[in-house]
Amino acid sequence: MNQASAKTQNMVKLALFAGIIVVLSMTPLGYIPLGVIKATTIHIPVILGSILLGWKAGAVLGGIFGLTSLVVNTITPSLTSFVFTPFYSLDGSGGSLWSLVVCFVPRILVGILPYFIYRGIQKLHGSDIVSLGIAGFLGSMTNTLLVMNLIYLLFGERWGAAKQISSDLIYKTILGVIAANGIPEAIVAAVITAAVGKVLIKVLRMSSPRR
Repeated sequence: MNQASAKTQNMVKLALFAGIIVVLSMTPLGYIPLGVIKATTIHIPVILGSILLGWKAGAVLGGIFGLTSLVVNTITPSLTSFVFTPFYSLDGSGGSLWSLVVCFVPRILVGILPYFIYRGIQKLHGSDIVSLGIAGFLGSMTNTLLVMNLIYLLFGERWGAAKQISSDLIYKTILGVIAANGIPEAIVAAVITAAVGKVLIKVLRMSSPRR
């Protein structure tokens, strides 16, 4: 396979994953109902893209994930959208540029870390299913832990006020969200990443250049 052909194929694959992220972000397919909560699935193509296409492509996909979050929270804001977009605020005083940190940094890291986690676990264990599952779980938890803790560090009081939560209960509520939403999301991500990744790893990697 010549270099130009490999580059073209990788760009097509990257565009495919990017398209999936956009579709999930704009439709109910981005959320799976799990009883009283909904598990986010938008980060799963980012994780799979990282594992299959490499960490650089994963970082791009993570950036696209962050961009979709910025757009959705700007166009259809909710009470707490100010933590994801500088173009919205509750009191009309203007948003904060720190929201871009919350919106982009965790999502870009979701596109970087799974590649290295998958490679590392494979060297230790050798099983695709195990490596994919762990990478999916930890990639999802990266998103939840960083987003929620950055919200607390950068917008804790404002977020608590929007949620009508007293100051002493803000971080306890953050931990509750991580446990109630983050862990089920991570389990869903682990299962889907292992199942879909096992199939795609043969289909996509066969025509990909070695890294």
